[in-house]
Amino acid sequence: MCNAKDPQKVGPWTCLSKQSIYRNPWIHVEHHEVLRPDGNPGIYGVVHFAHFAVGVVAIDADGNTWLVGQHRYPLDVYSWEIPEGGAAPGEDPAVAIRRELSEEAGLEAEEWIELGGFHTSNSVCNESGKVYLALGIREGIAHPDGDEQIQVRKLPFQEAIAMASDGRITDCISVVGLFRAREWLLKHSKNIRLAQ
Repeated sequence: MCNAKDPQKVGPWTCLSKQSIYRNPWIHVEHHEVLRPDGNPGIYGVVHFAHFAVGVVAIDADGNTWLVGQHRYPLDVYSWEIPEGGAAPGEDPAVAIRRELSEEAGLEAEEWIELGGFHTSNSVCNESGKVYLALGIREGIAHPDGDEQIQVRKLPFQEAIAMASDGRITDCISVVGLFRAREWLLKHSKNIRLAQ
């Protein structure tokens, strides 16, 4: 805990004080009084996330994938995304993403490949996450949470890549997941037909 009697170094910054501004079950917002890297006083707002972000690119043997569409309140836009959600504190992210894939898209998978971590907006928040590739897909019925109004779309994986390339998909977890999945598939093939 940083305060005037016990300042804390944060890289080239010095934290002089922290004040909790707002908290709910998902985020915690703090106001920090700091010394900037140039030595002058300044402020920093930090958003802490309670959950660990997870996303999954599910691909079947014919080279199809699934996107979920929903309205995103903060931006007031409709967004096409890979299935994604959050792992609660202490929950295994691999367990959380299996649940999210089933809830949002009604899918189960035989094989799971971790594609690595990411940070969503590291200039103002500490949100971290992982993306996965799911293969050996079995289709079922989606059962989204009550605060989700989701449309599920099955489409060729290459079309989803095109959407991420041309800006029709803007969600960073989805963009990271789609491009990492493509790179993994190009290296490992896995007998997936990816039409060019």
